[in-house]
Amino acid sequence: MIAPMSDDLKERDHKKLGRELELFYIDEVVGKGLPMWLPKGAAIRRVLERFIVDEEIKRGYQHVYTPDIARLDLYKKSGHYPHYKKDMYAPIEIEDEQFMLRPMTCPHHFQLYLSKPRSYRELPLRIAELAKLYRFEQSGELMGLQRARSFCLSDAHIICATEEQAVEEMGKALDLIEYANGKLGLKLGEHYSYRLSLGDRANTEKYHKDGAGWEKAEGLLRALMKNRGVPFTEAKNEAAFYGPKIDVQMKNVNGKEDTAFTVQYDLCMPGRFNLTYMGEDGKEHQAFAVHRSSIGSIERIVALLIEHYGGAFPYWIAPVQVKVIPVGEKFLPYAKKIHETLIAAEIRSELDGSNETLGKKVRNAKLEKVPYWIVVGEREEKENTVTLESREGKKETFALQDLVKTLGARKVL
Repeated sequence: MIAPMSDDLKERDHKKLGRELELFYIDEVVGKGLPMWLPKGAAIRRVLERFIVDEEIKRGYQHVYTPDIARLDLYKKSGHYPHYKKDMYAPIEIEDEQFMLRPMTCPHHFQLYLSKPRSYRELPLRIAELAKLYRFEQSGELMGLQRARSFCLSDAHIICATEEQAVEEMGKALDLIEYANGKLGLKLGEHYSYRLSLGDRANTEKYHKDGAGWEKAEGLLRALMKNRGVPFTEAKNEAAFYGPKIDVQMKNVNGKEDTAFTVQYDLCMPGRFNLTYMGEDGKEHQAFAVHRSSIGSIERIVALLIEHYGGAFPYWIAPVQVKVIPVGEKFLPYAKKIHETLIAAEIRSELDGSNETLGKKVRNAKLEKVPYWIVVGEREEKENTVTLESREGKKETFALQDLVKTLGARKVL
């Protein structure tokens, strides 16, 4: 199990740093639990979204867009309504029909699968989306980006031909999670742990009724985790209503453990949606379904990363990668030239053209936890060079034309 956060880490609270670093805020006029992303926070979000979409496409996922709203009948069909009714916003009446802001994406993706007949040759079909979701969390449960009423989930649903294929895809989903966590600087056993979340056969009100199915599915997931050779715990009564799941658990600075990402086995919805495919034998067969999230909700992973790094993000994630600081107004044109060169090379640069003293500008760069800054003065302009300083105290001097090449290489994951 992950060790609790020490008291000094409470200074890393993402709500505190989110304000100080101008990443996000909660506007009471807009509403509780509805984060407002400021430009720097939005930059981090774009980096993570592009990273995970590109990686998923490399691994055979097909990214789609589906609506943030749907008819209430869709959620009755899936079984989410009334199972999750208390966590859903109230129905919206439009032209004698009832619609819902979506709290999850799976019904949309299953309907997308049904848009045409499918063959076994298409399976596994990996449908992915960065999906905006809306859940009515109780006021007392809301906590910055960690638990919000509006969030964007790195979601996917994998339609499989057999149980064996479904378990194989779950393993691949865990591979992706571990890869992504590694790139984010998170280590298994130190920063996150695995939990096998089980159902309760007797609780047919909360869980889909299929005792034999639950027994088999939980056994398959248990065997998968044992074959991976990684530690995991088991927790009863923590499954989704439609099947058991493997949860990735992380702790925030307050020591509270939350599920960050998850991989779920679906016993229920392939039947509810009649997800079928034409087999090699020319007959129709029922498909199997896996639900998974690779880096969880963008809001929650950003909160975790703020706390993990104390706001001092690695270079590839940092909202401002380089700050360009002219010694005085006289050198502003050369500083602007450097800034524009970096921006053109897709390096996130910020130009400090304020009237503050040089010392104050450098202190601001350090307080903002910018990975690098460049101080531009007479010598740099005359020699057409730059001196790159890092928050670790390292200084490097480059010809201007070499700066972009050096920084570009450092942003590669």
